[in-house]
Amino acid sequence: MSSSEGPLQGLRVIDLTSLVMGPYATQMLADYGADVIKVEAPGGDIMRKTGPMRNADMGAMYLQMNRNKRSIVLDLKQAAARDALIKLCKTADIFLHNVRLRSMRRLKLGPEDLAAANPRLIYASLIGFGETGPYAGRPAYDDLMQGLCALPTLATCAGASEPRYVPLTLIDRLVGMSAVPAVLAAVIHRGRTGKGQAIEIPMFETMAQFVLSDHLGGSSFEPPAGEMGYGRILSAHRGPYRTIDGYVCLLVYNDKQWRGFFEAIGRGGEFAADPRFSNQTARAERYDEIYGLVADALRTKTTAEWIEIFRRHDLPCAPLNDLEALKNDPHLEAVGFFKSSDHPSEGKLRYLGVPSRWSGSQPGIRRDAPRLGQHSVEILRETGMPEAEIESLIASGACFAVQPAKESGPSK
Repeated sequence: MSSSEGPLQGLRVIDLTSLVMGPYATQMLADYGADVIKVEAPGGDIMRKTGPMRNADMGAMYLQMNRNKRSIVLDLKQAAARDALIKLCKTADIFLHNVRLRSMRRLKLGPEDLAAANPRLIYASLIGFGETGPYAGRPAYDDLMQGLCALPTLATCAGASEPRYVPLTLIDRLVGMSAVPAVLAAVIHRGRTGKGQAIEIPMFETMAQFVLSDHLGGSSFEPPAGEMGYGRILSAHRGPYRTIDGYVCLLVYNDKQWRGFFEAIGRGGEFAADPRFSNQTARAERYDEIYGLVADALRTKTTAEWIEIFRRHDLPCAPLNDLEALKNDPHLEAVGFFKSSDHPSEGKLRYLGVPSRWSGSQPGIRRDAPRLGQHSVEILRETGMPEAEIESLIASGACFAVQPAKESGPSK
């Protein structure tokens, strides 16, 4: 268990999110030391039910994204549960949700409602599309956003036989990461002005910025000064290069590296002599050609031979890991990336650690991912709610609580 409270100690976050995007954002805030209160519906976050798992409602992805949080279950369709959430928000700095705004307003939990209860609250909406556009309110999931933002078609531009989604919940995580600096900037603004505010973090616009930052290309100019698309990234030859016995990852980019590459393959005189390769502008006009040259050269030796040669010439290279190799990577082991924990209900777990290193307030993993409703009673008590009212909430089904169990945290 981490002994550090983290740099966000004292910041309270009400987390009305599920799936990946919102929980990933609040995981980061929790890892940095914020007190994150995860508000779940009676059925719980759907990621609880996504295996593999040892026990019901404790799926592997849920465990990773919800460590350092506390869980309270409120049925927000009931007025008493909504009132309890309002009380919680009066104690909070940030309220973060990924529900369509029209649904939040129907529950009387829109930005205006919570601002009336706590004018200092930062109200963050992680939504599919900006509320002023024609797509506002439409369903939004990672696969849909990948399609709208052209990621599958970029794969075909780079030589794939058909469009293909990136095999990661990529957009959920990128937008979740984008939410963190947004809400923390709003906290800093509140420190200057004393006022909270509402923030939209839309998936589509956020990811469109990511994609077009690379690929707007000639359309950055009016009229266009060339085609869209970053040629180096879209080259059909850009990827792990096949060797005699496997693959090697190699990036040859600047003049020094290209000179070193030609020396590494025994053709050192060609770099200066051939105008196709000798400067960045010339290379940028023929990425397919020069990356094809690299691909042809690397088929002649083993992966280990090439890595030894490239490192001797100070060229950026790496072996191609699969998932098993990544899990067992010696660098991750050496820096203590994985953290072990004895979860009170799930047994021995391997958590992914906080990747950043701090000289003072090191973020860390202080508590295990909670069982559904594990902290309902203690959270309600913190609002000052009388015991009789808490018991009434639970008896009515507006709140659900499990019996408390001994908590643990990562052992190393």
